[in-house]
Amino acid sequence: QVQLVESGGGLVQTGGSLRLSCAASRSIFGFRVMGWYRQTPGKQRELVATISSGGITNYTDSVKGRFTISRDNAKNTVSLQMNSLKPEDTAVYYCNAVAGIFSHWGQGTQVTVSS
Repeated sequence: QVQLVESGGGLVQTGGSLRLSCAASRSIFGFRVMGWYRQTPGKQRELVATISSGGITNYTDSVKGRFTISRDNAKNTVSLQMNSLKPEDTAVYYCNAVAGIFSHWGQGTQVTVSS
């Protein structure tokens, strides 16, 4: 079992930046994929970005060129640098870690982008 704790959310104006961090309670070395998802009320949770254990990244089209995902196996963290934020980026952001058939989730952090 692993616990994931997100931090770094908050309120920012359009065009601003935030950096989200996800701290794992144990080594993330064995997690095949880690990523960030987001959810707004009444909508399904959607993928934002993922990073594999080998460093391969994947982004949803709407954040390409603005967001950067990274992982630090030594510090057991995965981060999401978000630049040029837009009001449509407003959501609760969740950290996710996949190992084998198990998928682990954090409790989420709110990101609000004001227009």
